[in-house]
Amino acid sequence: MDRTRSGKLGLGVWALIVALIALVVLTFLPSPYVIQRPGPVYDTLGTATDEDGEEVPLISVEGAETFETAGTLDLTTVQVVGNRERTPSWFELALAWMDSSRAVVPLDSVFPEGVTTEQRDERNATLMIDSQHEATAAALNELGYDTGAQVVVVDAVEGTPADGILQADDVITGIGGTAVTSATQLREAIQESDGQPVQLTVQRDGEEKTVEVTPEKSTEGGTTTWLIGVTLRTDYDFEIDVTIQLDNVGGPSAGMMFALGIIDTLTPGELNGGENVAGTGTIDAEGTVGPIGGIRQKLYGARDAGAEYFLAPASNCDEVVGHVPDGLQVIRTATLDESLDALEVIADGGDVDALPTCELPAS
Repeated sequence: MDRTRSGKLGLGVWALIVALIALVVLTFLPSPYVIQRPGPVYDTLGTATDEDGEEVPLISVEGAETFETAGTLDLTTVQVVGNRERTPSWFELALAWMDSSRAVVPLDSVFPEGVTTEQRDERNATLMIDSQHEATAAALNELGYDTGAQVVVVDAVEGTPADGILQADDVITGIGGTAVTSATQLREAIQESDGQPVQLTVQRDGEEKTVEVTPEKSTEGGTTTWLIGVTLRTDYDFEIDVTIQLDNVGGPSAGMMFALGIIDTLTPGELNGGENVAGTGTIDAEGTVGPIGGIRQKLYGARDAGAEYFLAPASNCDEVVGHVPDGLQVIRTATLDESLDALEVIADGGDVDALPTCELPAS
């Protein structure tokens, strides 16, 4: 009997040793995943740190009267743990799987094959600058200013459909006979072509030309996109000078909150009624609010920062339902006007429950 007990005890000890060894191995073994978690939250009505380490207004305006604000209009971010050079261990992934504020996603969906971390950061920085311009245009359009938009080619990527057809500094003024006033509009028209050749009207060295480009298919993270292979920027001739100060944040997802912050700064009263409101969403000059990534993490980040209301893109609603943290009320929006309408209800102390929200589809 003693030998039996001793044998079982020995097996138990060895099982524990094996489990500990496996745990150590998993701690250091790389994985094909990264972790998304809530990132910093920034109040577009508040301040940010500039490159000299000084606190400056996140949004500042010259050339127009500005007004006092109150409450918050927070933009939310997502932090990614891991990259192609160093992925999280399986032990880190296990901890993230048990945390509702975090998400484990395939490495390729965040860092596409052949794209370095540096290249990704550069692309996100470019998207952030573009989103700031689009947000400013959307806000000023809403307020009746002239924005003078021009879509300009920065570069045609070698080996792509646009190579040898489009050149740096070409101004794209039309596609298929329709005037082009934003890079977003141009990209959407290219997607609608579904791979068919598109006719572009271009201003080059003072002359107007018509060129034909056939988009090529690109699949990333399970999503198919039609590309012609150009880097674009939208140049504006704004009547007033709007500066957005936000370093170390990339991507286009803060666009809607930038636009709301600019409008609040340029109009009397408090757009949010002094309440704490957060949100996310891309925006174009026409005020269309688009989808973003990591919305579940942004919901938790907003709640933890003290927001009571969250403006969520309608196109992200399928990811919102069932994942709203306690203490946060989500309001669905698809346009800048809808966001402004929601803020008016909040500011007036109206029936926020009657505003559109993200719901499960009818069965």
